[in-house]
Amino acid sequence: MPTFFLENQHGRWQGRVIAGCDEAGRGPLAGPVVAAALIIPASFAEIDLLNILQASLLAMARAVGALQKLHNLDAVLVDGNKSPALSCAAHAYVGGDGRSLSIAAASIVAKVTRDRLMAGMHQEFPQYGFVNHMGYGTPQHLEALRLHGPCPHHRQSFAPVRECYGNERKLATG
Repeated sequence: MPTFFLENQHGRWQGRVIAGCDEAGRGPLAGPVVAAALIIPASFAEIDLLNILQASLLAMARAVGALQKLHNLDAVLVDGNKSPALSCAAHAYVGGDGRSLSIAAASIVAKVTRDRLMAGMHQEFPQYGFVNHMGYGTPQHLEALRLHGPCPHHRQSFAPVRECYGNERKLATG
């Protein structure tokens, strides 16, 4: 399962910006080749510091900023009701992933990447069952929090996790 091992080996935890890149579509007989490059900087610490909305907007702004270094963007279409502050026009569309192929593709890349990261976290902290619920507040996850307390990947500002700290549970380690 993928983890941050390679990114850390290249200095991610020392503040170096490390991106991942891949393509899809070299083998088919028809259709485009699609490449994606991304950086995963919106950590659980940033979520706790900023709040989830601001961390989401910051993550989007960083992703678009990296893309702007390669292309002069005229506009960015965002799924949701708020868009990040960008140096080009940004337009938010509720349900945009069902209306725009570009938003839908970005949504798929983001979801698959996050699911893979959660599977990697499951390898490190199997007691939480991350691979089954991807970090959502399912009964299984809440029970694991109650039994084991939070791990370093939990968002301390979210109520169910905060309640574990209120009960003076120590932080779980791998």
